Amino acid sequence: MAGPERPFIISPQPDASDRVLSYGDMLSLSARLAHALVQRGVKPGDRVAAQVEKSAEAIVLYLACVRAGAIWLPLNTAYTLAELEYFIGDAEPALVVCDPAQADAAGALAARLGVGAVETLGADGRSGSLLQRAQALSPLFEDVGRGADDAAAILYTSGTTGRSKGAVLSHGNLIANSTTLARLWRYEADDVLLHALPIFHTHGLFVATNVTLMAGASMICLSKFDADQMLARMPGASVMMGVPTFYVRMLQHPGLTRAATAGMRLFISGSAPLLEETHNAWSERTGHRILERYGMTETNMNSSNPYDGDRVAGTVGPPLPGTEIRIADPESGAALPQGEVGMIEIRGPNVFKGYWRMPDKTAADFRDDGYFISGDLGRFDARGYLHIVGRSKDLVISGGFNVYPKEVEAEIDAMPGVLEAAVIGLPHPDFGEGVTAVVTARPGAELQESVILAALEQSLAKYKRPKRVLFVDELPRNTMGKVQKNVLRETFKGLYQ
Repeated sequence: MAGPERPFIISPQPDASDRVLSYGDMLSLSARLAHALVQRGVKPGDRVAAQVEKSAEAIVLYLACVRAGAIWLPLNTAYTLAELEYFIGDAEPALVVCDPAQADAAGALAARLGVGAVETLGADGRSGSLLQRAQALSPLFEDVGRGADDAAAILYTSGTTGRSKGAVLSHGNLIANSTTLARLWRYEADDVLLHALPIFHTHGLFVATNVTLMAGASMICLSKFDADQMLARMPGASVMMGVPTFYVRMLQHPGLTRAATAGMRLFISGSAPLLEETHNAWSERTGHRILERYGMTETNMNSSNPYDGDRVAGTVGPPLPGTEIRIADPESGAALPQGEVGMIEIRGPNVFKGYWRMPDKTAADFRDDGYFISGDLGRFDARGYLHIVGRSKDLVISGGFNVYPKEVEAEIDAMPGVLEAAVIGLPHPDFGEGVTAVVTARPGAELQESVILAALEQSLAKYKRPKRVLFVDELPRNTMGKVQKNVLRETFKGLYQ
């Protein structure tokens, strides 16, 4: 544990000053908040749902839940009241914490759903009823004992193929993963993380925050990603964690140079595939090779490119120590030989125990020998590095042939003038699904469908080639930067009809 005076969270303020929360401050504030939770009726095992803006105090509220033995339920700040109704109704939290501006609406919703208490926490980290309540309470709290298998958090999946599922993550899951990552990525107490990720997602909460805590390190807590601010704070940081969109936008910034990144030791990317072009461009501009890793809501992190050794673009590295990954036949579960594409299945202390109140779905997603069926398709190369081919639900079956979107996307992405491509399958009267490419152009580039299709004749078998190439200004993405192919499929579903 870091000393009480060591900075834990550094929060830049609008007046260009910094507000620093030390480890000692964190312990006393989390104690006060834990008392406040208990005062509001939260018992061990109860859920605490929070839809609040990112702040140091919001992170400490998560730690207060851990100390009180409650189960943390972070909710995307973009969710509407209609969406919140499902999550709150499903999780049945004892307490809902929201932004002060949403107090009336959230209070009415909570009352209708039978939630016992509602409190507020402001984006400035100073306002809200919960902090006011906590101020008068003791800075000492006797932590509630929890076992490794006890639930620590519920994170809801995006629900693109049905209603969202609550992945129940245990204390053992979180501890195993964060200690492994801290060791693997050489995290030390003198590290300072640039933290611009949201904290309602596993990346910003359980990777960035927990790894920082495990090392007794510090973080610069930015409310959102801003390239100017990231570069301005980089001289005082040593590590950055981000999604591919962060790196793409920073590459467009003239201030990104070797000198600007000279004090950094590690850049990490995850939550969505990093284009090989982005990987190489970053290396050329900064002299740093991005470390890409692979994780899921249900499993935390599973694999990582090495800290020492080759960080290979287009791969997510070998399995983490203690985590087993196999490539299996999607139907039988039989292990496939090295090099073949199949279902990625995962077993280890990082893997969750199941979905909240969905025993049938939980049973369906685990093999009898304990491997979790990820829904991702991949293969291992000869060096033991994992390559993600795509989601099984995104696999296109055209004329009876399997088409892996990433293979087609890689060919199109490499063409002059192309910024990025997304390949989807759309209903087709002859082929079942028609391979379709949705493409964005680089600024100033003029792309033609016929030119792209002609170029693909030289590199892809006929059944893999798109029937059509469509152009859009921007690909739809979720909050973590993943392309939402379900949105594209819905948008263009009648193309071949």
